[in-house]
Amino acid sequence: MPCSIMDERHAAVTRQQNRRLKRGINSMEWGMANRMAQVIQSDGHALFLPVDHGYFQGPTRRLEEPRRTIYPLLPYADAIFITRGVLRSSVDPDNSKPVILRVSGGTSMIGKDLANEGITTSMEEAIRLNVSAVGISIFIGSDYEKESLLNLSKLVDEGEKYGIPVMAVTAVGKELEKRDARYLALSCRIAAELGARVVKTYWCEDFERVVRGCPVPVVMAGGPQVDSELEVFEFVYDGMQKGAIGVNLGRNIWQNDFPVAMIKAIRAIIHRNASPKEAQQLYSSEKGGN
Repeated sequence: MPCSIMDERHAAVTRQQNRRLKRGINSMEWGMANRMAQVIQSDGHALFLPVDHGYFQGPTRRLEEPRRTIYPLLPYADAIFITRGVLRSSVDPDNSKPVILRVSGGTSMIGKDLANEGITTSMEEAIRLNVSAVGISIFIGSDYEKESLLNLSKLVDEGEKYGIPVMAVTAVGKELEKRDARYLALSCRIAAELGARVVKTYWCEDFERVVRGCPVPVVMAGGPQVDSELEVFEFVYDGMQKGAIGVNLGRNIWQNDFPVAMIKAIRAIIHRNASPKEAQQLYSSEKGGN
């Protein structure tokens, strides 16, 4: 497709997103609207940096020392997705970004079923930590589907009471083959129906089908397993063109050999509509300066 047509399409999608976001935010109570505006920037887009992986994976590669991983990337993130323990131990309160607090857990990679999560952190604790939003995983189609959806519903009730938005994460556990448009569209719509203000889901083929069926903002988690930075830039760009408001990318950034260059390049796609080729050029340029 010619670049001019793609640019016009992106501009139209962005205008539509911004109108929808503004209508939604204008109908919210002040505190809820204020917190949403902290995590979603004025252009309607967002780059969330998740560093919560240890809550079920333990010391993940290149996240063994969270403070060392987080510190150089923080200036380029719009918000961080993090647990209370790592927030308190590894992020300085006078040098932070808006916090999306991971509040579900209770399982591990070596346990029987990752889907058997519960709520691990109270809304009072979230308020004490001055967070901008909270995040919880849901497991559609698993043996614990009902429990995870009721957890989401209870969290939304608490969040609405205190003006704190809830981000639902459409988790798939160990069943990665579930990352197709039909399954993800179902999961995202159910999350929105139950009151999530933002939904985090995976990029997939026919991603527009996922976004079209979800009446709240969608951010992309990791996409398919890829072998190069350019392929990451391509799926991020594709998802943005198809209606996502941004990303929630962790390992694609901080497990890269040049994480600062990587986050800068992805930020250019999110906030400057850079093409994959332009992002690759920026990454190569920044990498050379590292």
